[in-house]
Amino acid sequence: MTGHVFHPGHQALHGVTVVLETHGGRTYVGRFDSQDERGVHLHDVGVHDAATATTPQQEFLRRCDRFGIPLQHRDLLVPTGEVARVQKLVDAVR
Repeated sequence: MTGHVFHPGHQALHGVTVVLETHGGRTYVGRFDSQDERGVHLHDVGVHDAATATTPQQEFLRRCDRFGIPLQHRDLLVPTGEVARVQKLVDAVR
């Protein structure tokens, strides 16, 4: 349903599993909570760091989609200045 908000009174992505890419090479996958002047708030987050990862980012995302997110942070705030892009996980693995 286009334009449908999962939880009325919240932002459109609230409760949706998203991929958040940063300017610094880290990619976070988690449940979107909100976005404010401080940054993007996520829950149940897995992290792919391009500098230390043994698998490519796209493979990490496919595994998250297929097997679930490897929990590394229960709650995480990604500062606004670090956020390059936020998209739904289902769109990122297409």
